[in-house]
Amino acid sequence: FNSGAKQRIIRMVEAQVDPTDPPKFRINKKIPRGPPSPPAPVLHSPSRKVTVKEQKEWKIPQCISNWKNAKGYTIPLDKRLAADGRGLQQNHINERFAKMSEALYIADRKAREAVEARAQLEKKLAQKEKEKKEDMLRMMAARAREERAGLRNPNEEGSSSTAEARERNDLRAERHRERQRERNLARAAPDKRTKLQKERERDISEQIALGMPAKTIGTGESLFDPRVFNNTKGTSSDFNDDETYNVYDKPLRDSIFLGTHLYRPSKQIDNDAYGADLERIVNTQRFVPYKKFSGTTRGPGGASTRNGPVQFEKEEDPFGLDQFLNMAKKAPKRGEDKNDRSAIGSSDKKRRKD
Repeated sequence: FNSGAKQRIIRMVEAQVDPTDPPKFRINKKIPRGPPSPPAPVLHSPSRKVTVKEQKEWKIPQCISNWKNAKGYTIPLDKRLAADGRGLQQNHINERFAKMSEALYIADRKAREAVEARAQLEKKLAQKEKEKKEDMLRMMAARAREERAGLRNPNEEGSSSTAEARERNDLRAERHRERQRERNLARAAPDKRTKLQKERERDISEQIALGMPAKTIGTGESLFDPRVFNNTKGTSSDFNDDETYNVYDKPLRDSIFLGTHLYRPSKQIDNDAYGADLERIVNTQRFVPYKKFSGTTRGPGGASTRNGPVQFEKEEDPFGLDQFLNMAKKAPKRGEDKNDRSAIGSSDKKRRKD
């Protein structure tokens, strides 16, 4: 547009920009880096020669496992032990080990000296004993020569001195035992004293009969049990036949003793408990049935006439084996049984047809 004017005034104004609009130019362009910082100066020590010790210290052993060896190599022991670094440690030995070894050495030396001294002493004692025996033998030989020559009587010193001394010692010991026994009897009670004096120096086999009940003596005490003597059986009296049913060869108590003592109430206890009713209780017919059994024997009062316990009879065949064998013998055989069954079956068929 040209209006033909010679002068114009223009005003410049910034355009309105929306802040939320995305940028309309590229911002991811790579910019080259600047120059790096100068390198740090490396300071070197003056050159010197490495010693052998330092070289050995810089030698690092290989790491060898104590558990795995996949390749199966043969590894020397020094290489295996060098891996754990035990050679690098400085071992400190306690000074008490030296003291202990020195004490053991001194004790061993003292013990050897004591053993040697003991051996020397035993040797000296043996030498003295040998010299003493030689002197005694020399004196005995000289005495024998004098007796043989008739210059000395052999009965001067008494050849039976040893036998007399032994006899005196035996007599002294016997009297000592007697005095000790008398002291024991004096300290004992009066009733025990008389009993011990009566049973003095008696053997137990002379007093009682072994394996038998005690025998009560009413009138007086005998010195020996008469059942020990006049025994007709010998040493085989205790052995019975293997087929016998009895456990013992004879009963412990006789039937007379059982009837008079074992099945009879004691008088002292029962008199205190029952008093005048003792005779009535004893004579009461207890455990007697109202109806008597046939074939039984009883006394006039209804009581049994036995004087001891009930005697049971041994059954000949407790398990019924004899009866079973008799039935087996009487039973028909297998062949006869089959014939009987066939005959019975044919008769049944005929009946069915009819």
